[in-house]
Amino acid sequence: MSQETLTGSCLCGAVAYVIEGTPNKFYHCHCQRCRKASGTGHCSNIIMQQPDSVVWTKGEDMLSHYKVPEANRFGTCFCKTCGSLLPRIAADGSIAIIPAGGLDHEPSIQPQASIFWDSRSDWSCAQDQTIPEFAEYPE
Repeated sequence: MSQETLTGSCLCGAVAYVIEGTPNKFYHCHCQRCRKASGTGHCSNIIMQQPDSVVWTKGEDMLSHYKVPEANRFGTCFCKTCGSLLPRIAADGSIAIIPAGGLDHEPSIQPQASIFWDSRSDWSCAQDQTIPEFAEYPE
């Protein structure tokens, strides 16, 4: 994978961002937390390890965060006005989780797997034979 600049924004346009780095994972996550956070059958997230830069180009003051208290990793970042999910950056800057639906353009990376497939709702998306499915996180 190579360096990429990803830009995105929320539904109402109050928040915009630019993230530079190397996207190295793209998963459809079917866990219960992702379903509840998105209101859909899964979240589609791009994971960027060690992002080179993260810049909120508009509306950083419109960001709100929620961390599930008992979860080691799960939290959300969203626009206070429209509720759109936005990238969440680890406190130490080691990782950015970028909701793919909020990007302004198609990323170079394509979905690689459906994770937490066994947690999937029966009404959710049909099996996609082009990417593997994992009961939890892949190795």
